[in-house]
Amino acid sequence: MSMLQQAGLKVAPILFLLAATTSAAADARLKVHYEGSVTAIPVGRGEFVMDISDAGYAVVGSARVTGIAKLVSRGHGMVSAKGTFVDGQLSPTSYSTNSESDKKKEDIRISFANNAVTSFSVNPPTEESKDRIPVREEHRSGVVDPMSAAIIPVTGSTDMLSPENCKRTIPIFDGRQRYDLVFSYERTDTAKDIKGYSGKMLVCRVDYRPVAGYKPNKLSVKYMQDNKNIFVWLAPVEGTRVLFPARVSIVTLIGIVVVQAENFEVGPRDVTAKNSDVK
Repeated sequence: MSMLQQAGLKVAPILFLLAATTSAAADARLKVHYEGSVTAIPVGRGEFVMDISDAGYAVVGSARVTGIAKLVSRGHGMVSAKGTFVDGQLSPTSYSTNSESDKKKEDIRISFANNAVTSFSVNPPTEESKDRIPVREEHRSGVVDPMSAAIIPVTGSTDMLSPENCKRTIPIFDGRQRYDLVFSYERTDTAKDIKGYSGKMLVCRVDYRPVAGYKPNKLSVKYMQDNKNIFVWLAPVEGTRVLFPARVSIVTLIGIVVVQAENFEVGPRDVTAKNSDVK
């Protein structure tokens, strides 16, 4: 498999890739367009639309392989997630993603209640392997989905760009694996070349900590566990108490993968959408 083909497959998931109670939010709609690249070579584009209200959130997104990467691999995917805010924290209700490339199709659907998985389906199923740490029932409790994990609520009335807002551990179940993303403060940057946003952004370093559903001796797993070069830039969504990724950078075995927001548009929420559905 060529480097560009691998790049397309790695960028697409990232593009799906970013003392209050329900007042962690307000009413707003965020539209973001991203470009994905590997070592400065454009390989993908993505679009996300998120509605936020005091009642909850709903987000839909799509991603596709673009540029010269299309010469060696064609791929696209969709992702959606819904949930509520409970005591200033995310409580997802549903998550779905489907993707297709030249050699692989995947469809994952998960339902939640009280941050516990109530049902899920994965197609094709995860291959059985003696080397894989099994995912047990307890691993599917106290978790969020990968898309909801990109929504960072900030409780209370503290500064949205306080370094403290980077300090959090996000437990994720994606249908195949259970892992933690551990955020820590790195620095504060100023946005550049993002249409619609020119303010400050929090830069958080992210550590990947697998819990279950993975093969401990797999090279890519070991590499990501030791990877100290995973960073996310968080920008506040105007009118809400939510941060959302404007940029992600990961040093991988095939090069530096970057997902960068080209525009960051915030407007009024679509009040005609039922139950915070994104239209």
